[in-house]
Amino acid sequence: MATQASVRELPFSSRSALARVQRVFLAKAWLTLLATVLLAVFLMPFLYMTFTSLKSGAQFSLIGPLWPAAEATFNYQGKDYPLLSVPTDQGIKEWALVDPGREQSQFVDPANPDAGLIDWVGRWRTLDRVWRFAPQWSNFTYAFNVINFGRLFFNTFAIAAIGMIGTVLSCMLVAYGFARFRIPFKGVMFIILMATIILPPQVTLIPTYAFFTTIGWTGTWLPLLVPHFFANAYNTFLFRQFFLTIPRELDEAAMIDGASPFQILTKVIIPQSWPAIIAVGLGHFFWAWNDFFGPLIYLSGKPELQPISVGIQQFNVTYGQQPNMIQAVALMSLVLPVVVFFFAQRFFMQGIVITGVEK
Repeated sequence: MATQASVRELPFSSRSALARVQRVFLAKAWLTLLATVLLAVFLMPFLYMTFTSLKSGAQFSLIGPLWPAAEATFNYQGKDYPLLSVPTDQGIKEWALVDPGREQSQFVDPANPDAGLIDWVGRWRTLDRVWRFAPQWSNFTYAFNVINFGRLFFNTFAIAAIGMIGTVLSCMLVAYGFARFRIPFKGVMFIILMATIILPPQVTLIPTYAFFTTIGWTGTWLPLLVPHFFANAYNTFLFRQFFLTIPRELDEAAMIDGASPFQILTKVIIPQSWPAIIAVGLGHFFWAWNDFFGPLIYLSGKPELQPISVGIQQFNVTYGQQPNMIQAVALMSLVLPVVVFFFAQRFFMQGIVITGVEK
């Protein structure tokens, strides 16, 4: 009451300011709560994947917690007995069930086993079992060796990295032409280029495969790498939008100093375009890391050249009845993309935002 009275005694302007501060605080609190809930919902599948990958086959048959757990036991006189949470006059105790009975059972206290058996009146089936955290790290070792993960990882990284270089270089050059040069029918050509985005890949699948088969590229990495050295519409659009935000006055100043168009690109445009370069590069890297259809078609029968996406699919066929092994392989394949995105997320998000703004 004293607090409310003191608030009423404040001037009107002070009360208004206090009310504003309270509204802002409540709005931020609700926004933070909503973001936390959304983040928890988003991370739940990853948490389930992690817990599943650390379980053994026997732990799936137990009705216990979601995390990898095993029933806690205590060895008494050469035999293991399960630990239960037993209510006593001194609180909840973790005792080992030695002699279960219908209405009365005998327990032993692991903290003082020399005291002998303890009689407890009640139904032991109503008691909660004691669980211990028991991760099975051997799942990762076994899966790593069976799937030859080291080779798959190298293949995937090589395909993604080389394709990323080709995509960045080719799309940057094409976007530079659209953003800076006066080209006849430039607008029409740009619209035609953008129209290829809506072209389904299934339309060109058979002709493309027939062409690569004719020139003898199937069974190699070439069909997965060479096309990326010829610019695609989406990344070209992102680079063009970013280049348009760079003032032309910088180009003109470099031209007065005698810089060629290529020197303007390398000395003026590229140093200011790292957010867009990182965004396009990481976008292609993540896409190539998860690409399954292309490697499946062109590398069929070449397990030594296949990436992780195809290797996991074949592993899933063999170990379809062991979800812990499947999740272990999937979790290992996520490590590098997650680490890369974590360290480059600021530049990635900055590039995505800026490339959507045209000067």
